[in-house]
Amino acid sequence: MALSRKTFLRVLGGGVVVAAGAALAIPRLDAMPASAVEGWAGPPPSEADPRRRALAWALLAPNPHNLQSWAVDLSQPDTILLHVDGQRLLPETDPFSRQILIGHGCFLEILAMAAASEGWRTDIALFPEGEWSLDRPVARIVFTRQPGIATDPLFAEVPRRRTAKAKFAPRPLEAAHRTALLASYAPAALPLAIVDDTAKVDRLRALAAAGSDVEMNTLRTHKESIDVVRIGAAEIAAHRDGISLKGPMIWALRQTGQMTAEKAMTPGTLAWDGGRDYAMAGYASARAFGWIASPDNARATQIAVGRAFVRLQLKATALGVALQPHSQTLQEYPEMAELRVAMHRETGTGEGATLQMFFRLGYAVDTGPSPRRALRSFLAA
Repeated sequence: MALSRKTFLRVLGGGVVVAAGAALAIPRLDAMPASAVEGWAGPPPSEADPRRRALAWALLAPNPHNLQSWAVDLSQPDTILLHVDGQRLLPETDPFSRQILIGHGCFLEILAMAAASEGWRTDIALFPEGEWSLDRPVARIVFTRQPGIATDPLFAEVPRRRTAKAKFAPRPLEAAHRTALLASYAPAALPLAIVDDTAKVDRLRALAAAGSDVEMNTLRTHKESIDVVRIGAAEIAAHRDGISLKGPMIWALRQTGQMTAEKAMTPGTLAWDGGRDYAMAGYASARAFGWIASPDNARATQIAVGRAFVRLQLKATALGVALQPHSQTLQEYPEMAELRVAMHRETGTGEGATLQMFFRLGYAVDTGPSPRRALRSFLAA
């Protein structure tokens, strides 16, 4: 959450302004802990296992709520069994784990790219033990040495990839960038659309913003997000996942009792109103939206969407284009049903098809990477 200095000081008022002003004068106060983002440097040079080296990059994939819901089994030689971590799901907003599986597709794509960059072919078999469930793997990945295998040029963008959460710059998406993104996108079966027509963008923005309001005003769905909010550097360092709130203003709000999980659940508080204002400012700054649809909603299709989406985001990174998913109106819980139908209609997603990803595109300052847990925490015992 980012509050302006003017708003922050006005709300706090009184003697607290002195402490707040002091906090704001120390830019690195409550900064992102180095331990939480050390994974963005890639595998350590001392790591010899090609599977672990590839995994170290795959863990940087985008994923819902930064839950990092991947679990891996390395017990078989030259093989990775990829599972879903059943303790890291979103049962309220993602009751069928569609978004979780998309995140696994993102993971698999970066894993394959990372392995190829070091001369390994990855043969990926989806759902090798039958239809996916929490006790069955999502994929079996077998590593085979293949000298001369091509390195995907997009792999270089993995450590630079960001999900832009702040306001976008007030400039339209450049036509050349729109063309390049569409031209680089390969899966014809999973059509990509990008729109920047003002009237169309306004209608999509209104639907997306309404989706955020529904989610925030539905107690159980809002709580699902608040439960994984990490407030301040100490919480971020302890968890290395979830939604990070940090910086001098967050520090001062915590010191004055204004920023707590309980306050963030309570409409009318600074924490709740600030969260909503932050989300709405993001929508308001959008000058273009894009989406990916699919003809069905099979588990294999969800994986394919993730693989396609992360490639699109990496291409956007290479072009200097910022991208942020807005998943609220795509979610399959009863209170969102009406808006989900409206979003399908507005995007031209036909009956029987599924709108899998919806996102804004533009230009933004790099605010740094999101936390990542250590590789060992993903490994099966």
